[in-house]
Amino acid sequence: MVITISREYAAYGRSIAKALSEALGINYYDVDVIRKTAKVSGYSEEDVTREGEYISDGRRFINEFLSTSTYNSSYDAIFQAQREVILELAKEDCIIVGRCSNIILREAGVETFDIFLHADKDFRVRRCEELGEYGKTDPEKFVDRCDHWRETYYHAYTGHTMGNYKDYDISLNVAKLTPQGTIDVLVGILKDKVRKA
Repeated sequence: MVITISREYAAYGRSIAKALSEALGINYYDVDVIRKTAKVSGYSEEDVTREGEYISDGRRFINEFLSTSTYNSSYDAIFQAQREVILELAKEDCIIVGRCSNIILREAGVETFDIFLHADKDFRVRRCEELGEYGKTDPEKFVDRCDHWRETYYHAYTGHTMGNYKDYDISLNVAKLTPQGTIDVLVGILKDKVRKA
């Protein structure tokens, strides 16, 4: 079983992946994808963190403008390395968080169970404040920026729109269900799939 989790920023993606991993007894990969991609690509973990899931409109424009058969941007190189890592990880049962994994694996013919996690903005701004990743930026603006850059990256490398229900087996509102309620729903569904497999 290969499970992918796509998510809006601060929608508890990592926490829910970890809980599912423990409940189902399979590995989950989030930060590990960064480490493995750094080894494959030769870029630093900082570069992979910065360019492996986020891209601004300006950077995307420059990337597309310069992209030729003789020019390979760091974004392109990191994406290809991430793709290689994701395909390798998917040879065993696992959960993969983000990084266009649902589309990468679908295009490679790998059967997956694809999840999308979302929540209203106020809920995610509060979560952002708990995480403390926003630095000197206003938390609300930080959430908007992370969402936009993540959506731009996803579209640039898959041609799909992040959050489109057609690309997922289930889409859950973490704010309505609560993080624990979301975990309970997913464990119920996925344990049943494990028993049938």
